Amino acid sequence: MFYVQRDELGRLARVEPAAFAEASETLAADHHEILSWFSTQAAERSLAQLKQSDLEMIRVLDDLIQLLVTKGVIRVTDLPDAAQAKWIDRSQAREALGGLSQLLNDDEPPLI
Repeated sequence: MFYVQRDELGRLARVEPAAFAEASETLAADHHEILSWFSTQAAERSLAQLKQSDLEMIRVLDDLIQLLVTKGVIRVTDLPDAAQAKWIDRSQAREALGGLSQLLNDDEPPLI
C-alpha cells in the first residue's frame, strides 16, 4: 500500500510508503499507476546517472586527446572538422581558466 498525492490534473505527484500530511489516497502496490510511477522514477535516475557519466567521459576524452596531441601520436588536424572545432574551443576555454591544472580538484587523481 502506498500513500499518494495528486497534482491539479489528477496525476501522481508524490508516492510514499508511509503516510504524509498531503496524501489524499492510498493505492495498492500492484496498481498500474504505482507501477508506472516507479518505472518512470527508475528511468529518470538512470538517465541522470548517464548524463553525469557523459560529463565525466567528456573530461576523459579531453585529457586523452590532449595527451595524444602533446606526444605527437595524432595531430588535431587528424580529427574531423567538427571535432577539431569543438576540441579547440574547449582547449581555449580551459586555457582562459588557467589550463588543466586549475580544473583538477586537489582530492581528484589525474585522469591520465
